Amino acid sequence: MDTKKPEETSLKPPAGPQVILTDNRNDGNLLVSFSESEMEVKADFIPPRDDGKPLTRDFVAEILDKLNIVYGIRWDAIQESIMDCNLSRRRIKNVVIALGDSPSAEVSEYFEKNPHLGQGERPAENKARIDHRNYSPFIIVKKDQTLAKLRSRKTGKEGKNVYGASLPFAYTRPEGVSGGENTRVKGNFIIANINGQLVESGKVLSVQESLVIKGAVGYGTGNIIFPGDVLIEGPVSDGFKIYSGGSVTIKQTFDVTDVNTKGDLSVAGGIIGKGPALVKVGGAIKTKFIENCRVAARKAIAVDAEIINSNVFTLENVDMGDKGLILGGDIYAVHGIKAGGLGKKTGKATRIHCGIDFTVQQQKERSNNELRLLAAKLVKLREFLVDPETGNEKRAKVEELIHRLEADQQAASVRVSDLMGRINVDENAAVEITGDIVPGTLIEICQIALFVSEPLHKVRIKLDKASGKLLSEPL
Repeated sequence: MDTKKPEETSLKPPAGPQVILTDNRNDGNLLVSFSESEMEVKADFIPPRDDGKPLTRDFVAEILDKLNIVYGIRWDAIQESIMDCNLSRRRIKNVVIALGDSPSAEVSEYFEKNPHLGQGERPAENKARIDHRNYSPFIIVKKDQTLAKLRSRKTGKEGKNVYGASLPFAYTRPEGVSGGENTRVKGNFIIANINGQLVESGKVLSVQESLVIKGAVGYGTGNIIFPGDVLIEGPVSDGFKIYSGGSVTIKQTFDVTDVNTKGDLSVAGGIIGKGPALVKVGGAIKTKFIENCRVAARKAIAVDAEIINSNVFTLENVDMGDKGLILGGDIYAVHGIKAGGLGKKTGKATRIHCGIDFTVQQQKERSNNELRLLAAKLVKLREFLVDPETGNEKRAKVEELIHRLEADQQAASVRVSDLMGRINVDENAAVEITGDIVPGTLIEICQIALFVSEPLHKVRIKLDKASGKLLSEPL
């Protein structure tokens, strides 16, 4: 098919759509347009009219040659559009007939932060039954956890436009991260040396041994779960849990719901229990007061003012100085108690237990509960066994079950006997009170009890081994 020759040949045709005219206006034709970036060429395939000549591959090739389009020609799309246009006699629009290659930038190597270390997202406000206390803004990492990975250098690649001209590639230097305190580089990774909080400062990743919370613990922080020491400068709101692999220091009042720490617990204000409040401490406790909660510590418990209606357990001693008061509740202290006063005239009674290992006693109580349950089951089974309506097959099964429960009963009895011999651990434990002991107070040392029926003042109560009784002596 013949076409008109352009008056002037140019490497780049003029911008904008171009209609390639043929000798006969009824012949098939093309409307060609170029993108501003010269990376893409589109065409409308115009069908022949009446007796006009159809479009052909040679005609399109000639046009591409005259327009200097030499790279990225999409012959499959061109051929399909030619056939469709000629057969359907309709205009085929916006067909990409040539497409250049964009250059690929060269990227230098860099350490990319582990994307899985991102902080937990807050639950959607419209979701029902969401506990926002489980949200935490802190990123906690484990020892030897990957903090960042080295991204290798990516080689750049030149591009080409539809005229075959080379396009240079750019050079990119991403701002990667680097390792800071308590991290190390191992191969292609930045690794955490310790358990702790991940802190990113100026693209430097560090791991802190302790977690410092400047304000209060509440919905802004969520529950605190941390492998190291925790310092809380504000109060702790009701309903929030604190779990620490180290020590916990709280500079204000502690509305405790659930706290568990392997180290010490120090509370500048007091500890106030809310609901079934539980404090478990692997070290020592120091606080101003304890009220309405259950507290257990392996080491000594020091309280400045009062213990009120609480159950307190320690494997060492409770020290409240000369002014501290114990007002209601059960206190278990292996090596003894020192306080200003015991008991109150009304309300919950005060009971003191010293010289015993409360962990062993709790095991004994569980075993005793098991014995009571087994005894009740055996009574029911033996009643079933003597029932004349019980068939032989059922009788055999019941007898087999009775034998098993009797064996369990014997094992539990042996455990109780063994535990009984291990409950008393300090016969020298003493209760020293520099003020008054109110009548109605119970004091027990090595399971020997003294019920205080008359007021006592400034006394030391100890176990007299010879008489097997508790004796009080003036301080």
